Amino acid sequence: MGKYEQLATNIIEEIGGKSNIQSLTHCVTRLRFKLKDESKANDEKLKNMDGIVTILKSAGQYQIVIGNHVSKVYEDICELADISSQTEEENSDNQDKKLFDKVIDVISGIFQPILAVLTAAGMIKGFLALFSALGWVSSESGTYLVLNAIGDSIFMYLPIILGYTSAKKFGLKPFVGLLIGITICYPSMQQSALSSTLQPLYTLFDGTSFASPVYLEFLGIPIISMDYTSTVIPVIFICFVASKFEKIFDKIVPELLKFFFVPMLTLLFSLVLGFIVIGPIATYSSMMVANTIIAIRGFSPLIAGAIVGFTWQILVIFGIHWGFIPVYINNISTIGYDNVMMPFFGATFASTAVVIAIMIKTKDKKLKELCIPAAISGIFGVTEPAIYGILLPLKKPFIISCIASGIAGAYYGYADLKEFIIGGLGIFEFPAMIDPATNSLDNLMVGVIGVVIAMSIGFILTIVFFKEEVKEEVKADTEDVNKDIRKSSLAKEELKIPIKGEIIKLSEVPDDAFAQGILGKGLAIKPSEGIVKSPVKGKVTILFPTHHAVGLTSENGTEILIHVGMNTVNLQGKHFNPKVKEGDLVEIGDELLEFDIKEIEDLGYSTITPVIVTNSEQHLEILESGLSKNSTNLITVIS
Repeated sequence: MGKYEQLATNIIEEIGGKSNIQSLTHCVTRLRFKLKDESKANDEKLKNMDGIVTILKSAGQYQIVIGNHVSKVYEDICELADISSQTEEENSDNQDKKLFDKVIDVISGIFQPILAVLTAAGMIKGFLALFSALGWVSSESGTYLVLNAIGDSIFMYLPIILGYTSAKKFGLKPFVGLLIGITICYPSMQQSALSSTLQPLYTLFDGTSFASPVYLEFLGIPIISMDYTSTVIPVIFICFVASKFEKIFDKIVPELLKFFFVPMLTLLFSLVLGFIVIGPIATYSSMMVANTIIAIRGFSPLIAGAIVGFTWQILVIFGIHWGFIPVYINNISTIGYDNVMMPFFGATFASTAVVIAIMIKTKDKKLKELCIPAAISGIFGVTEPAIYGILLPLKKPFIISCIASGIAGAYYGYADLKEFIIGGLGIFEFPAMIDPATNSLDNLMVGVIGVVIAMSIGFILTIVFFKEEVKEEVKADTEDVNKDIRKSSLAKEELKIPIKGEIIKLSEVPDDAFAQGILGKGLAIKPSEGIVKSPVKGKVTILFPTHHAVGLTSENGTEILIHVGMNTVNLQGKHFNPKVKEGDLVEIGDELLEFDIKEIEDLGYSTITPVIVTNSEQHLEILESGLSKNSTNLITVIS
């Protein structure tokens, strides 16, 4: 047994005993417990226990911050509690965020891993539409069919992809989420397939605006069918519910049966609940929205158009826009045109203009690179890369795009924009606005003017109101402080900047333990180059096994932790290349490790790197030298 046996014993006792431990992992400073019942843990005793810095709770993890010797405590706990090492992904959502921010962050986090392929597919769809319109490729040719399948498949079967990424976000087994997505996209479960092959068993609410044909029953319970392909929210919600069921069944199913019974029960309960509850909610919500707009249009087409334009992107995200589709198709089939849904048309171009403005204004190279293909695909009517990759994560630009779309929608409602045939997307929807009876271009001009309104307003508002986060001005003049130090008898040690990049305050780090200075004082770096160099002359005292963090002790006794990225412990050393080992002596500027910024960020991890003095309490002052312009020092330690 190791030297931290007593601390390990006390921790096990105060978290509710070893029977309350579901899993345990650790990173460079903290133990990460997944407890069966967090209420059994004695928070106050643990916080006040010698050897524990603090405790944190985040997304189902009970985290005990230990410090640099966490691995030793971890080993003793594993031995005492008879558990083995496990790796588990951390959800770093801040529990204090507003509900709107949480929803946006969840959706953005789920889409982040697929942004590259989503944008690529959008580009293929956009260019294929252009080539088809120019007559270069026939829509009936094999070439068109192959390219269309490549570009359209991810949008058609988006719930399958999102089932996987949602599962990882919510801590559900990824292949359970994948199967949830596959099931709701299964052809025989889609309303369009059912209505073309079966007669309804009966119709719920027949004779009302909520009339719903029922084609299937489950144990006598009617299933209100809908088309789940291309939707977003239903699969995310079902995966969220499934993650809760999985935890419940994992607690109550005997150990010998868990391997197959837990996923089986999770799938059955979550999907049946999804089909019985999600379907009706989405269906009736769609109907209510469509009926409300039709009623409003009866006395004010301008207001109805504004509502459609402003809310269209939100309706699409939640899958509620489907209520307009039957109205749209019925209007074109019976009266020869639709003017109820058409105020949505400006939304595509408003989003595109906002993205173009962000591309012009941002100094973030990665964001700028993402804006280019998103804007191109947006012009051709494919806005998913723009919405989920740029607008939603930035929040304010998404609201701006809704405002611009709403104003354009109000104009479309007032001017009575019509579409006479079921058209294409983006710019390829314009031909459908030409009146086939008269060949008049007046209605088409209404469509063009609305696009100009949407793009102009979206672009201008973004240029004026979109601002990237700017780090706070340095409140103290470091040079004056240094002069005072030189005049005194105090000892001073300068820590050089170890990584090239933008220096930010610890308070901006998306992790409470670092942001609150619990682990020590210092600064953080948004790296532009994946090389970590020694900021001091000293010794490598710790190199974490996953190589994402390194600890140093300087000649003067300053203990330094350089922690590359957030939750990068989960990468298990992938994309990290250490240049030193524990015990090595290093000079200022010696390379400590290399890391691949792009690969790490593409996997969804932040590369923000805190650099902290872990024995800050042993020094008189820790100064943030790196926030001064042109400083080559990151931190000044006064002893």
